[in-house]
Amino acid sequence: MPNNRESFKLIDSEITLRKLEIFSVFMENQNLSRTAEVLGMSSVSIHRALHSLEEGLQCPLFSHKGRLLKPLSPANVLYMGCKEVLNSLERTIEETRQVAGVGNQRLRLGTLYSLTVRTVPRLIMGTKLRRPKIEFDLFMGSNEYLLNELDQNRLDVIAIAIDELNALPPHMEVLPLFEDSLYLAAPKDFVHIPAKEIDLSLVKDKNFISLGKGFATSSDFKVLFEKVGAEPPVVAEVNDIFSVLNMVNAGVGMAILPGRVCSLYPSTVQFFPLSPRFQRKQNIGLVFKRSREHEPNILALVAEGRIFSREMLQRNLKV
Repeated sequence: MPNNRESFKLIDSEITLRKLEIFSVFMENQNLSRTAEVLGMSSVSIHRALHSLEEGLQCPLFSHKGRLLKPLSPANVLYMGCKEVLNSLERTIEETRQVAGVGNQRLRLGTLYSLTVRTVPRLIMGTKLRRPKIEFDLFMGSNEYLLNELDQNRLDVIAIAIDELNALPPHMEVLPLFEDSLYLAAPKDFVHIPAKEIDLSLVKDKNFISLGKGFATSSDFKVLFEKVGAEPPVVAEVNDIFSVLNMVNAGVGMAILPGRVCSLYPSTVQFFPLSPRFQRKQNIGLVFKRSREHEPNILALVAEGRIFSREMLQRNLKV
């Protein structure tokens, strides 16, 4: 039987990553001079690299027409594979640098619109005190959108409502931040007695404004009115919570909204607590991939999240 050394075939030493990069740039430009300009090399060096790549592959990649190189079909096959390998390697190098704490100082943070009222600014300010060089790229959207972006590595951390009915995948880590109650938001001319609590069955025929599919509050709206046994007329469906508030403020209809936005229209929008049968909580938390929990930027944000969570808990205990 052949030993391991004999059975393992090494890639020819003439095939290097640098030559594959040069080859890829040439395939994109189809011209030696333009490739040399892009890479800051001479045309002679580009030609030499491509020729040695052919020798390493033991396969012709180009036909020669005077001073022009025309890619053959094997070159197209190699190019497709090269792009995939080089892109994957670039991502791996960046992730490796980030884990080592020497990578990009930018943190891509996804959040629900409603959490930009107080929670996210507080977390960003605290994190920047810990790591002054960090910069945040902020993305806003629905629970569904943010979870997908995190799973696809287009976001680093997200602040969302954790749905107890839809468990997060095992490779996700959660840091609970606080618990929020839901309210009925109504225009200032809506009269209800008593004002302390409201039975949603009393407003099932009123016009409502709702968030679109994928938002946590939209799911809560459906769950609550399933308890009523009737779906109220929805006159508008929008994609951010501030638009919902603006329409309630204008008298277009009512809405089911979390308490964290109660302070935005204190004199023109009424927030009624729900009666015990309809009381429902939203659990807000930071979510990130377990494989990245030791990255310095994420550690700093999580540390601020823990402080914020304790402050919210103490505040609720005092109420």
